Amino acid sequence: MQAFGGIPVTVDGRSIELPNTMAYKGLMLSGVPNLAYAIGYTNSSWTLKIGLLCEHFCRLLAHMDEHGYRIARAEVADKTMPTRPFLDFAAGYIQRVLDQLPTQGDRMPWRTSMNYQDDVHILRKGSILDPELHFETPVATRPAQPAVSVPA
Repeated sequence: MQAFGGIPVTVDGRSIELPNTMAYKGLMLSGVPNLAYAIGYTNSSWTLKIGLLCEHFCRLLAHMDEHGYRIARAEVADKTMPTRPFLDFAAGYIQRVLDQLPTQGDRMPWRTSMNYQDDVHILRKGSILDPELHFETPVATRPAQPAVSVPA
């Protein structure tokens, strides 16, 4: 198994080491703007989780459009938060790559839920707004002005 099919993750040309990131709502990675992923339940129907993640992501995009945001980035406020493996799944193919995957925290929104009822509350009904999810609208850069020569 390879995270993101082995595609390298970079931000502004800087390589992102996945084990140095933390999963946010099981949808985004800390410090990585505008990236969403979807991993289903390991203890129930895979597609139940995927559907909820997609709904939440669509709500996030709608919020960004409504407010003119172009960047959404999750940032861990508590840098001392205990972490746990990204997936709590005993299969050998998962256990062999856990050190190559992001981590998850010990509490929401940094804990990836594997409970449909909890996820309905968090992903379908819960607010998009969260103190650890930051939105930005980059300042538009002005086109370079041509040099003006002033007669002497």
